[in-house]
Amino acid sequence: MASPWPLFVALGIPIAELGILFGLFPLAVGGLLLFGGSVAGMATESGYAQTPWRALVGVAVPLFALGFAFVYSGIDLPDRGLAIVAAGVILVAAGVVGTLFSRGPEPTY
Repeated sequence: MASPWPLFVALGIPIAELGILFGLFPLAVGGLLLFGGSVAGMATESGYAQTPWRALVGVAVPLFALGFAFVYSGIDLPDRGLAIVAAGVILVAAGVVGTLFSRGPEPTY
């Protein structure tokens, strides 16, 4: 069985990089969401996580660190750092909502 996740990881990274490099907030956030969701999907598919919800929160932690480094350090790129932090907030929100409303690790279809 071929996994679709590596393709989305490979697309998410350059999309996020372009958004961060050129200061395009929606592109940076969208690319990081694609990357984070794909990494959580890969962790679930390979058996490292039972569900993708906690993996989403795990991906968000390094994003918070990177985003706060952009905002509060000598790098002085607060707009780009806020885009990274916003992606982390959305990933944490998705992880919390998924944990609260999912019934179990197996889909019901």
